[in-house]
Amino acid sequence: EEDGVISVNATLPNDPYLSSYGTWGQAYDDLWGLKSIGAPDAWATSTGAGITVAVVDTGIDLTHPDIVANLWTNAGETATSTTDLDGDGYPGDYHGFNFVDGNSDVTDHHGHGTHLAGTIAATAGNGLGVAGVAYGAKGMAVKSLGDDGGGYDSNLATGIFYAANRGADVINLSWGGFVLSQVVSVAIDYAYSLGAVIVAAAGNDNIDASSVFPAGLPHVITVAAVDSTGARAAFSNWGPKIDVAAPGVDVLSLQ
Repeated sequence: EEDGVISVNATLPNDPYLSSYGTWGQAYDDLWGLKSIGAPDAWATSTGAGITVAVVDTGIDLTHPDIVANLWTNAGETATSTTDLDGDGYPGDYHGFNFVDGNSDVTDHHGHGTHLAGTIAATAGNGLGVAGVAYGAKGMAVKSLGDDGGGYDSNLATGIFYAANRGADVINLSWGGFVLSQVVSVAIDYAYSLGAVIVAAAGNDNIDASSVFPAGLPHVITVAAVDSTGARAAFSNWGPKIDVAAPGVDVLSLQ
């Protein structure tokens, strides 16, 4: 008798955009990216529970109803603390820290960090909006870029050190430039030595990603972008440094 393959009858979470189509006039599912990478099937094995992902970016909207339940929290601080209760040198860092202004206000006034956090870990099954790829994970808000989307290598490096020292399993770096920063390189090497997985955007200049920083560094997973057909996005960087490609066009997330 043929040995049949059987699986559970899992249903999609009830987040509305998981079952919607063409909301902004496109000819494909609204959350096409999740489906193209097989996320719904993978959720039967893991949803990312127990994993902390540090979003080193413009901050996170701490009040957004589709991410608030999945924010990382520092057990040594409280939601209202303004002093350094745990003695780590970062007063009030309950959800993370703001290295741009040197305080615990990690609120995102740009939108990029919140969009990333939603793609990574937006809450699933709450009947709202979208679902994250790893909707059981926690997002650590490491605000190292300002409200205009720009910032300094020193703040980015300090943010990476911070995330690594607080046990981030994954550190997301969706930014880049063309000048190698030694201090950021050292921070990435340090995080890697602690076992963190560092993920960097390949960049959006349609050039070889090896010439872009931090995408070209050896200890990062460099991610190119594809569109809904599976083709490389016209803007995406390319080349031998690319480790993996992921949906990067019309990716619906939080804002």
